[in-house]
Amino acid sequence: MKTSRQSVILDIIAQENIETQGQMLQALKERGVNSTQATVSRDIKELRLVKEIGPDGRYRYAQADQDETSEASRRLEEIFREGCIGFDHALHTVVVKTLPGLAPAVCSSIDAMGDDSILGSVAGDDTAIIVLRNAASAERLCAQLRRAYKR
Repeated sequence: MKTSRQSVILDIIAQENIETQGQMLQALKERGVNSTQATVSRDIKELRLVKEIGPDGRYRYAQADQDETSEASRRLEEIFREGCIGFDHALHTVVVKTLPGLAPAVCSSIDAMGDDSILGSVAGDDTAIIVLRNAASAERLCAQLRRAYKR
């Protein structure tokens, strides 16, 4: 379902100038795909869609340049490795300790993983809190972070 919905989203932005998530929801509905704004927002993030200025001078969703996306992902992974001091989980929450000022960047790197089990993240100055769907997801995320963290 998710893959087919995301495929429809890519078709839509290839054919139409979509400026807002509301317009995206309407275009999906017209194609027989019912969705929510939150789901469309996650799809946009996972597909790494960006807003660009179209020929008419208005913003529209478009696919990011793959080289640009790869470079951004690589930089976020590096920020995580360099900025993370430690992490642990309790129930469905993962807490990440970072160097001062790097919690927002570490949150961005975790959000960029595109994990559906991540409900959201909040960053302070040196602490990030990631809320997951359940305890098993939190444990799995910690295992992934351990592999990425290798010091």
